[in-house]
Amino acid sequence: METKGPSKVDPSDKSKGLRQSGSRKINVLRPDPMDRPQNPIRIGASIRKVLEAFVSTTSKAKITGRWAACKPRRAPGNPPRESNRQNTPNNKHRATNVMSKLMPRAQRIPIELRKSAATSECTLHQLSPYIGKLKSSIARFLILEYTKPGDLVVDPFCGSGTIPLEAALTGRTTFACDTSDYAALLSTAKLNPPRSEQFALEKAKQLITEAMVLPVPDLRTIPRWVRDFFNRDTLKDVLRFAKVARREGNEFWFACFLGILHHQRPGFLSYPSSHLVPYLRDRKYPRTRYPELYQYRALTPRLEAKIRRVFKRMRPLRSKAVFERASAELANLPPGVRAIITSPPYMNALDYERDNRLRLWFIDPSRARFQEQSASHKRKAFIDVMSALIKRSCAQLDPRGYFILVIGEEVKRTFRAEPSEVVHELVAAHAPSLSLKTVFTDAIPDVRRGRRYCRGIKQEKLLIYQKE
Repeated sequence: METKGPSKVDPSDKSKGLRQSGSRKINVLRPDPMDRPQNPIRIGASIRKVLEAFVSTTSKAKITGRWAACKPRRAPGNPPRESNRQNTPNNKHRATNVMSKLMPRAQRIPIELRKSAATSECTLHQLSPYIGKLKSSIARFLILEYTKPGDLVVDPFCGSGTIPLEAALTGRTTFACDTSDYAALLSTAKLNPPRSEQFALEKAKQLITEAMVLPVPDLRTIPRWVRDFFNRDTLKDVLRFAKVARREGNEFWFACFLGILHHQRPGFLSYPSSHLVPYLRDRKYPRTRYPELYQYRALTPRLEAKIRRVFKRMRPLRSKAVFERASAELANLPPGVRAIITSPPYMNALDYERDNRLRLWFIDPSRARFQEQSASHKRKAFIDVMSALIKRSCAQLDPRGYFILVIGEEVKRTFRAEPSEVVHELVAAHAPSLSLKTVFTDAIPDVRRGRRYCRGIKQEKLLIYQKE
């Protein structure tokens, strides 16, 4: 009787998958690496769909290499399914746009304009923050390049007053308009600054003295979301000062006050919060760890320091500047316009009312809450106001005059095309005498995209039209 020893593998039979046990040979099934199933697994197909969606929105590149094998196979004999995506009227994917092919090739703005102008611009531009505002260096470049001293420059969406201020600084007559309370205050303050720093400081002391003799306000009448930003004693001071500063003729001092209203730095009046958009930062700066940031903050030294910073690089205005509180389609544009230079609102990336809600409440305390508009409402409003503006601009613009638009482009678009292409279509439809001469692009740094929904705006396009 044969004795069965331990199993041994015959070296000569390794390729055959045989194991030797005593005098018997047993067939053992081993997986061959070359016999793996060719059909992809379901998770691979899902991953591929995600990657294709991501790549299609950026570089339109094809997926190759390892993930290419994850493409689901079609059964033999079945024809490929035809897609009706381009025939769908509500398609959100970007389709081939005829107007985009007719636009000139965009070029980068001059290299000296790509960096920040915060350390070289007139410090009146830094009176108070305004989210999404145009760089002052770009505004100056457009004014110097396409106008000459004495020309009339119009900005129907002036916002914080960047373009009209630069036009006045360079000797151009300027007309500006906007509907926002905050924009109206900033533009008026910048276009009518005090005659000297000493006068501004003395007037600030006078306003504070008048404010401190007013009755102490009842904080129970103040909305809770406003009270959350301030120490109780600080809030009493700022409420009384705001009541005095709202009077006509005090726009410069009121704008300086709004410029120090909220931030986490010691030179500001609120609890730790963001500077552009008012959001408390109590999680990053908890009261238990940073008690000094939640103490009383005196108004007088902070307002005086702000005024000194504004006069650090003050430059005299060289020409007349007029601001009118009106919408772009209803404003009384003066005749003889040489250039219309403006930056329309980012149609569905920003909500200017909500983003400036704390400053707007101090301008008008009758406001309760600021509800954000829907994207569809803002898109329709954008198209309507741009259509009206383009029609009026064509009529008011001098022959050979310029119509210049600074358009924020969306990475995640809800239009059928980029906003600049939509505007170009509107110009072609409503103002055929305007010819597009040049297109510039400028990347927007993260510091100017301070709100979450503004992260979709990565660059601006400058469309330079000229009237034939």
